[in-house]
Amino acid sequence: MNASLGRIRAIASTTLLELTRLRVFYVLILFALVLIISSTFLARISFQQELQVTKDISLGAINFFLSLLAIVATAQVLPRDMDDRVIYSVLAKPVSRFDYIIGKFLGVIALLIISLVAMSVLCFIVLHFRAEAAWREANQQMTQLAPQQPSGGGQAVRGAGLSLELVVALTLILAKCIILAAATLCISAFATSSIFTITAMAMIYIIGNLEGIVRDYWLQEHPAGWVARVFLAFVAFVFPDLQAFDVSNLVAGGVSMTGPFLMKLLSLGAFYALSYLLLAIAVFYQREL
Repeated sequence: MNASLGRIRAIASTTLLELTRLRVFYVLILFALVLIISSTFLARISFQQELQVTKDISLGAINFFLSLLAIVATAQVLPRDMDDRVIYSVLAKPVSRFDYIIGKFLGVIALLIISLVAMSVLCFIVLHFRAEAAWREANQQMTQLAPQQPSGGGQAVRGAGLSLELVVALTLILAKCIILAAATLCISAFATSSIFTITAMAMIYIIGNLEGIVRDYWLQEHPAGWVARVFLAFVAFVFPDLQAFDVSNLVAGGVSMTGPFLMKLLSLGAFYALSYLLLAIAVFYQREL
């Protein structure tokens, strides 16, 4: 057991090192540019609802770039090892295919966590400076209008920057990206190229983000027969509702999320990630190398 854990840890660390050498962290540069440009634009319009808009833009950028990173990085781990013939030397050693897949998956998750932390820190910095600027502006306005009254609105503006709901939203984004990584690894286990894997995952990403909207529209506009319900249930079972993990609108609007709501989404994410991962292991065991 300890030997197996050691092999998985070694494969995961090697995978993380290889992915960083592929310059996938250029995604973080793009994310930084999006935040800087959007923050500059907001500074030119007004402070009204500025923090809510900044949160929405920041979470949307993190959601998009981390999802892109999860798909592109995972789609390269198996084909790259096969092209370089590294996989043959690894599996020739006392390393099972189970250890190999788990190690690769954990290496991608480590990359996603590091990237999320880096983007979150940048997001917190931007929110901090925007909240401080909005706080000073609010204090100046309240001082000019009613200097004899205590300025409690400025503290409310400052407190609207960082919140627990923002951390919850980032956690759900990570859960969503882990699902995408597991699904990508599942397709990559039988695919012959990374291009096919990325294309298939792009379709799954679109389906996962639109299935909730399409399902609600279909049930409202058409009679809910048993055939339609079975088909919609099948689609919902195979493809996770990725839109359910996007709570940026709730966070930007200051809506608090309850513990049961969070646990439900995390349990759903764990179910899909584990299912895709087990399927990837089963497919990879049947693949001829």
